[in-house]
Amino acid sequence: MEARSADRLHRMGSETTLQDTGEFSLIERITTGLPDDERVLVGPGDDAALLATPHGSVVVTTDVLVEGQHFRRDWSTAIDIGRKAAAASLADVAAMGGTATGLVVGFGAPADLPTSWALECTAGLREEAATVGACLIGGDVVQAPQVVLSVTALGDLGGRPPVLRSGARPGDVVAVAGRLGWSAAGLALLSRGFRSPKVLVDAHRFPEPPYAAGPDAAAAGATAMIDVSDGLIADVRHLAEASGVVIRLVTDGWEIPEPMQAAAAAYNIDPLEWMLTGGEDHALLATFPAGTPLPGEFRSIGTVEAGEPAVVVNDVVREADGGFRHFA
Repeated sequence: MEARSADRLHRMGSETTLQDTGEFSLIERITTGLPDDERVLVGPGDDAALLATPHGSVVVTTDVLVEGQHFRRDWSTAIDIGRKAAAASLADVAAMGGTATGLVVGFGAPADLPTSWALECTAGLREEAATVGACLIGGDVVQAPQVVLSVTALGDLGGRPPVLRSGARPGDVVAVAGRLGWSAAGLALLSRGFRSPKVLVDAHRFPEPPYAAGPDAAAAGATAMIDVSDGLIADVRHLAEASGVVIRLVTDGWEIPEPMQAAAAAYNIDPLEWMLTGGEDHALLATFPAGTPLPGEFRSIGTVEAGEPAVVVNDVVREADGGFRHFA
């Protein structure tokens, strides 16, 4: 009895934790104040939410982020981690040519995690979702040994067919929108104990995917598209195998941002390797019929050829992906 009282007094004198707050109180605090949205027909409070589907189909994707594997709380704020978790799924919707409309989040955490951290993480999820006009519509919370975020994004294609990985054809132009290698450079800096250049470190803490480029590519007639989450070569390989083609990349003329040049020089690293193999920037890679004006920020980086699926970089076949693989 005395031990329990002492434990309670200790917790009362420190920051409120999830153990103090409790499951249902946490859910109430997370969902209180969620903005009204005409697409949400039934929001949090029932066994499931109900989201309107004006075009008769829904894009659905899920990403799971695990503490120690995808993020570290000593490197990133709770808001950063929430934004990063949302971005992973929102970018997948964009890669289908869609626009995200809602997020459902599964949240696992230790009982001694400060409640404020969970609420700030939720704020980050909502903040990132708001950049594409999506809303947080529900989820679940559980106790877990470490923080785990499972984010399911729902999206609308605007009446268009989805842009798949399997549509690339010989003669197509390969183009990319968004950053390449920024997150990998930031991870290299953080791993060595540095916090600058800040723009690179922030790129690892929370990416800035080119969400609008997905629907733009679909409207422009993209034949195939993929979210670059595992690394450019790794994801180009996914697209090449799905389409049954050779994809040839040419790095001549690629612009290497000054912060990346400086960081690479400090560690005697070729910055092109960060751009070719680094993941988690969530750039969008797409293929377009030859002669198609590239939309928005897309820039040409290669071509599609007939042949057994392969990735060729500057006339060299790349057998190794360099990207991240779970269970490898």
